[in-house]
Amino acid sequence: MSEQGEPLTAQAVDLLHTSYRQLQEQIRRVIVGQDEVIEQLLIALFSQGHVLLEGVPGLAKTLMVSTVARCLSMTFSRIQFTPD
Repeated sequence: MSEQGEPLTAQAVDLLHTSYRQLQEQIRRVIVGQDEVIEQLLIALFSQGHVLLEGVPGLAKTLMVSTVARCLSMTFSRIQFTPD
């Protein structure tokens, strides 16, 4: 349902689905082999949630987030937590 409490039309749902798939494809052009992570990241963003990406160096975490930001015309900044 939309914020006004009105049900979404079939056309609006189709447009959302098409836009979501196009966004996934744009991200997959840059990030290869991380389809499940991409899907979970987008679900969290669209549901106004938070995401914490963890992993060893070299898994393209920063590249993934910067790519999502670029595809959605958002700004990207990075905070790195390293022990000193």
